[in-house]
Amino acid sequence: MEREIFVNQLIKWYRYQKRDLPWRHTQNPYNIWLSEIILQQTRVSQGMPYYLRFIETFPTVYDLANASEQEVLRLWQGLGYYSRARNLHACAQMVVSNYNGEFPQQFEELLKLKGIGRYTAAAISSMAFNEVNAVVDGNVYRVLSRVFGIYDDIADTKSARVFEQLANELIPKENPGEYNQAIMDFGAIQCTPKSPSCAICPFHTYCHAFNKGEIETLPVKTKKVKVKKLFFNYILFEYENKILMHERKGKDIWQGLHQFHLIQSDQKLTEEDILNQVVISKNIELTDISSEVKHVLTHRLILSRFFRLRVNDLNTFAHIQDELNLKAYLPEEIKELPKPILIENYLEKTIY
Repeated sequence: MEREIFVNQLIKWYRYQKRDLPWRHTQNPYNIWLSEIILQQTRVSQGMPYYLRFIETFPTVYDLANASEQEVLRLWQGLGYYSRARNLHACAQMVVSNYNGEFPQQFEELLKLKGIGRYTAAAISSMAFNEVNAVVDGNVYRVLSRVFGIYDDIADTKSARVFEQLANELIPKENPGEYNQAIMDFGAIQCTPKSPSCAICPFHTYCHAFNKGEIETLPVKTKKVKVKKLFFNYILFEYENKILMHERKGKDIWQGLHQFHLIQSDQKLTEEDILNQVVISKNIELTDISSEVKHVLTHRLILSRFFRLRVNDLNTFAHIQDELNLKAYLPEEIKELPKPILIENYLEKTIY
């Protein structure tokens, strides 16, 4: 297929079919960067409310840079991949301290910022500054592999160079930002992973995958993610109207978020096993055990249960708090803390 025909038809399709998204009404690099970070590994329908809340709460990069990490994590709550939120905050601070609040225009300079990889740098530089840098993500892999018949395994890091080279050969010098948005939208709403709209596709006459009957096999991806099963048993110690929680430490996905005391295991524990670890006094009584809740992450399947324990004595409550390094909160205070979404969902059903 002639590459010039592909580019022209793609942009023509985009001008009629593009999604009306708020960050497309501006060339402000802050808005574009914010949308790109939020939409990493997140559908537009899920990410849109977060984008709007972030813009309302932190209308400029200075506002975001000056916020506390807890404020940022609280606003991010529910999006998952919390390292993105911490990198978002750190990046805003770098832009303010190192670049006087102005995002750099050049691709290589953008790569120096925290949390900005090649895809995001290409998106910002092309859409905000009209720099000729092609984006390459899952949507682009799918479109290019199908239309041009590329069999390189997208799970292999070496393949990224193949797709990036072709993408940069295709991208027009005029309106590179429009082209990047066009190919992303085409992959998201037309050339979808399953059941793409081939019958009304502008490329079906030329598309390699369509004409070879390989829509289901392209792009090639051989590696499969191994999912590990974990059992999270959360313990709610309650005294009168206060509940014990703590901030999760360590370099993991939920660092900085608040949770109840956790008994974690690779195998399912019996209720008796769990209660034997925490019911250390006759002043503690079990009031409820939740049903098991599934929470799916990229590499983890978390099966969680919540055990509510009423503590009837203040001294016992204080002893538990000290021994387990917990802190007492009122429900209205807990509402303001950043928390994993599975804990927030439980609280919405039972506590708030």
